[in-house]
Amino acid sequence: MAVRRSRVRRILLILGGVFLAVALLVGGGMTWIYAAADVSTVGRVEFRQELSVPPLADSTVEADGTRVFQLDMRSGTKEFRPGQVTDTWGFNDDYLGPTLRARRGEQVRVRVNNGLTDASTVHWHGMHLPAAMDGGPHQMVRPGDTWTPQWKIDQAAATLWYHPHPHGATESHVRRGLAGMFILDDETGPNRDLPHTYGIDDVPVIVQDVKFKGAQFDTGRGLFADIGVLGDRTMVNGVLAPYQNVGDELVRLRLLNASTARIYNFGFSDHRDFTLIGTDGGAPARPETLGNIQLSPGERAEIVVRFQPGERVTLRSDRVDVGLDFFGQRFSGGDDRFDVLELRAAQTLRPSPALPAVLPAAALPTVTDSVRQRDFTLTFGQINNRSMAMDRIDATVTRGSTETWTVRNADGMPHNFHVHDVQFAIVEVDGHAPPPALRGAKDTVFLPPNGTVTLALRFDGPADPNTPYMFHCHLLWHEDLGMMGQFVVVEPGQQAGPPPAHQHSGH
Repeated sequence: MAVRRSRVRRILLILGGVFLAVALLVGGGMTWIYAAADVSTVGRVEFRQELSVPPLADSTVEADGTRVFQLDMRSGTKEFRPGQVTDTWGFNDDYLGPTLRARRGEQVRVRVNNGLTDASTVHWHGMHLPAAMDGGPHQMVRPGDTWTPQWKIDQAAATLWYHPHPHGATESHVRRGLAGMFILDDETGPNRDLPHTYGIDDVPVIVQDVKFKGAQFDTGRGLFADIGVLGDRTMVNGVLAPYQNVGDELVRLRLLNASTARIYNFGFSDHRDFTLIGTDGGAPARPETLGNIQLSPGERAEIVVRFQPGERVTLRSDRVDVGLDFFGQRFSGGDDRFDVLELRAAQTLRPSPALPAVLPAAALPTVTDSVRQRDFTLTFGQINNRSMAMDRIDATVTRGSTETWTVRNADGMPHNFHVHDVQFAIVEVDGHAPPPALRGAKDTVFLPPNGTVTLALRFDGPADPNTPYMFHCHLLWHEDLGMMGQFVVVEPGQQAGPPPAHQHSGH
């Protein structure tokens, strides 16, 4: 009996040792994985390449005053790093596209030629325009075909952008390089008191994160990265480690988060303040002094920075609170930090006029005018427990009406919410008044897990019962998985019709 007990003890000790070894191995492996997921380029970037400013797109003006642009989607190659040739897509170039620019009141027409081997679209993100011209997944352009949308610019001055929107393939098309800025001007208000010389004191800053596998883009999602593809470095306007020479006391930076999944928290390396003069849809009521601003994919901000002669300062993205525990925070990129762009001031700077005390803000809708309340619940791959269906209309709204939309993230991961055609007012964030950075016109808003926003939206038309607009998460992998719905705008008493026939482009 004693021998038997001794054997049992030895077996238990051996099994305990095995379990302990496995636990240590697993724990050590998880510790290594956790530590390896920490990404930072702060203090490590040698800014050796001058920033490339996207050219202003050529245009012609027809006899009736219509301004005509041309965009050619095409494949190409680019050396982001010396000797490393990366396959890319772009508009009119190998990567990214030119900046389109038009004035309020102008009629514009864009000839979009698809020189790719894949069908795609061009969506005018933030633009108020007819649904048939929106460039969503119902306006596919097949290889070799041309699509020519036309509309009148009827909204306030703003920094918008354009990018593909094929259902099931948006992330891939944007990540390969199909994106560009669309600037709207408005001659009303004190615009001339703001920095406005393109590429000099008014600089587009298209920020993307990227990682490489050999010479090519690495498209793999990291372990536990449910947010989407996250890169380990950033580039601006398609340039890695860029610097921009500054010749003016005040410089406007038009920040665009063109990444497919990453959320940025922009500020400066010396913690200086800057002035916010524009959100997604244009100017707030007055300039706001901030030390940092958070932008999720698709969001924009116009900021003005003051410089002293001869100084250098770095635009930096610091840690972001994405609303998760320490494990989720790490694998969703919340702990990541990036040195994005170095700004180098000349020894002598041109004086700049003082910023105006008030700005020409767009009129925002209010809940007091609301005629209907709608609720939207975000979960992974679904909105209101339904995945996107191209042949289903999820909401019908009446032209000229104002609605209140309450959007809740009921998921355990970050999301955001983008609505086509309209610029909405954020009424509440988690039951409180929105912070200064969210008080202007918006078309995209971030929602951490368990976060809730209340939005006021006015639908000014035009009505089209048969052609829908989209609402969706702009973390593009989430969108591609089906986290999208669609709505139509109709005349009073009119019913929604069937959506147009389509081809699914997911692959």
